[in-house]
Amino acid sequence: MTPQASYQSEAQPLDAPLAPQKSRWEEFWLLFKRNRLAVAGMVIFALFFITAIGGLLLTSGVDPVLDPSLVRLQEKMQPPLTQPNLDSLSPGQAPYLGTYLLGTDELGRDVFARMLQGAWVSLTVGFVAVGISVLIGIFLGGIAGYYGQNHIRLDHLLLTGTLIGGAVMIAVGRITWGSGLLVFGSAYLLFLFFQSQRQIESLPPSIQIRTFTIDTLIMRLVDIMLCFPTFFLILTVVALLPASIYNIMVVIGLTSWMGTTRFVRAEFLSLREQDFVAAARALGVGDLRIIFRHMMPNAVAPVLVSATIGIASAILTEAGLSFLGFGVPPPHATWGNILSDGQNYIFDAPWLTFIPGIAILIVVLAFNLFGEGLREVLNPKLRER
Repeated sequence: MTPQASYQSEAQPLDAPLAPQKSRWEEFWLLFKRNRLAVAGMVIFALFFITAIGGLLLTSGVDPVLDPSLVRLQEKMQPPLTQPNLDSLSPGQAPYLGTYLLGTDELGRDVFARMLQGAWVSLTVGFVAVGISVLIGIFLGGIAGYYGQNHIRLDHLLLTGTLIGGAVMIAVGRITWGSGLLVFGSAYLLFLFFQSQRQIESLPPSIQIRTFTIDTLIMRLVDIMLCFPTFFLILTVVALLPASIYNIMVVIGLTSWMGTTRFVRAEFLSLREQDFVAAARALGVGDLRIIFRHMMPNAVAPVLVSATIGIASAILTEAGLSFLGFGVPPPHATWGNILSDGQNYIFDAPWLTFIPGIAILIVVLAFNLFGEGLREVLNPKLRER
């Protein structure tokens, strides 16, 4: 073989890539693992998730493996890693692991079992509350960012007032008047939906008066919600509602959507003027497809960061409510009510305060570090810091 033929056989094709191609996930991981604190936060988050799932499996059911509500008065205030006195316990009262890993409380209940049950409660409250807030934030932020320049007409305000008034009247017991308002509002809503634009413009000019833009309405609602101290607003609502884990999730979710709304609105305002959105409109693509297919994937990055940090805030809020006695009611154990029960014995049994307090600190810090790592990876401006 001649040297020229050997060179041609070893040379790469002209269209071959100069460097090995990486997928988006591989590039994401290479950038993310540079931040060791963020990786540590992700590892702690994974361990917390596994612990919460294990706590659900081990502490639930009629005959759980680890019973967090089993009372052993003869074994109360035992420090961590204490061996039980089997002579004073019945066969069903002996700890499953043969020792009290985290000690016992003032009623002799196993703190380890209660911490496992509290991990699942904290995980559930965090994810469900953040899920509610993210859904509301994406919906309102998307509307404000994409349709924000459109004006609200007077008939829209009258329709909204009619529907709300009908619902309020039904709630207070005036069924006849409330049903009439709802029927009238629903009929007018169907009329607006099925009529063409030309026919809608034939409405009386007094009804077609433009008031303010959609963006103004949503952003002023966000400003009003931000004016209220969130924790005291949650305390007020929880005090009026029956004590329930579901009410805690809903209340925290309904009072923490403002940041997500602002993030999504800002991204939509930026993406709305991009060339690929203009090209999609020129091709006749519908608004829903433009929003969900072209704009939402590009606007989801700050939402992920906000949701990750929001889970930590939701866990901290639930712990604070449980500490004050407004959280998840007994017999469910949460880290907040374990901390609240232990405050009266901080000198006699300090582990009842330190164990749940340190657990809350580590988990909240891990979520914050993980969220900061995601922010640096998903924001190109922060990668070189």
